[in-house]
Amino acid sequence: MNFKSIRYYLLSTFLAFSLASCDDSYKSSIPDYFVSLQLNLTTTYPTFKNSSNQFLLFETRVFETDRIGFGGILVCSGVGFDDSGNTRYYAYDMACPYEVKNNIKVYPVENDLGKVACEKCGSVYDVGFGFGNPVSGPAKESLKRYRASLSGDVLYISR
Repeated sequence: MNFKSIRYYLLSTFLAFSLASCDDSYKSSIPDYFVSLQLNLTTTYPTFKNSSNQFLLFETRVFETDRIGFGGILVCSGVGFDDSGNTRYYAYDMACPYEVKNNIKVYPVENDLGKVACEKCGSVYDVGFGFGNPVSGPAKESLKRYRASLSGDVLYISR
């Protein structure tokens, strides 16, 4: 084997291991359901735009084309802003991952910045920074997170 062949073999092996390690093996206890929302932050939700620590709850569809996941969708404007001064938006399934029932949900905690709590088990989750991690209660698993992307004045929520 010449040097070029060895180098090719090592590079191929390294690349294969690198790609294999990128696989997202995390599997939420919340089942995968379709998620699709388009929120116009200028006309429909003007007070949500450029605000911090605000919540929108979607427990039923607003439009026929909306898809709201397993237990509904909680959209949160983050506690802070990005480097450009824009609000960060996050979206989560409202179903508590400890209870795993679509009718047992998390709701915002009054006077507790960026926190939501399960109505049954009492687990509290920190959603203000985009993680949805449990901070108290019996839950060990984070809330199921969805993609939130802003394009112009429309916030798109998807899986």
